Amino acid sequence: MQELIAKANVLMEALPWIRRFYGTSIVIKYGGHAMVDERLREEFARDIILMKYIGLNPVVIHGGGPQIGKVLEAMNIQSHFVQGMRVTDSATMDVVEMVLGGKVNKEIVTNINRHGGKAVGITGKDGGLIRARKMEMTAVNPDSLTPEIIDIGMVGEVEEVNPAIIEALEKNNFIPVIAPIGGGLEGETYNINADLVAGKIAGALKAEKLILLTDVEGVKDKDGRLISTIDIRRVPDLINNGTISGGMIPKVNCCVEAIEAGVGKTHIVDGRMEHACLLEIFTDKGIGTAVARYK
Repeated sequence: MQELIAKANVLMEALPWIRRFYGTSIVIKYGGHAMVDERLREEFARDIILMKYIGLNPVVIHGGGPQIGKVLEAMNIQSHFVQGMRVTDSATMDVVEMVLGGKVNKEIVTNINRHGGKAVGITGKDGGLIRARKMEMTAVNPDSLTPEIIDIGMVGEVEEVNPAIIEALEKNNFIPVIAPIGGGLEGETYNINADLVAGKIAGALKAEKLILLTDVEGVKDKDGRLISTIDIRRVPDLINNGTISGGMIPKVNCCVEAIEAGVGKTHIVDGRMEHACLLEIFTDKGIGTAVARYK
């Protein structure tokens, strides 16, 4: 009986959050270990369906770097990175589009639908969702000590988001699953970082939440303790003093840009944890690092 009461208490703790977020959009960047572990994949699909059935509008943006790497290797196409970005020539872009927009996207859609959801897979090219432009990357020449432009191919950045197709899917109770591929003005195809796409889409939707699933607990202080909340006004100082460093910098900056674009709150959450999204959204304490503008 105590076990049953404990379950009821969990539901009661979630009630005010369900009421608060009912009818709002929750944008989730899905990637890392949560995409490759079979058990976590199944739980993620069920969690997304639960959100939909209790009145939220989840929008999933997924990555797929490891899967792309495996296909490139199998096709004997060399792949290398500059400042963390995969150099993307035309042959690589064909593989990226095939893997992200095809295999990975449809696996996620199938998994959600198999558990009773109504997911639809699209890319940023569908319905004019994402207009992209070529990313300009610079590096300092060690000889001249002057910045030089580096050509990393068909790697893009988001220029504009038209969320009409997402809104139409939400209105008809579908769950959008989006591959981070955008189209240029001249019909070009661009490979875009999934975190950046998630942040831009969340901003365009004025989403209640943006959740970035990662393979770490969240942002930690210099003693290795999890920082549960960060005010966006503190971010520059935390970057300057080294608290936020490495690959966490672009993730936190993505959160800051989303808040400034109108997103209610952003979260960096450990996707290796069971039911990570539900624990962050529907419990009083949450599990990761929340980045927002606090009073």
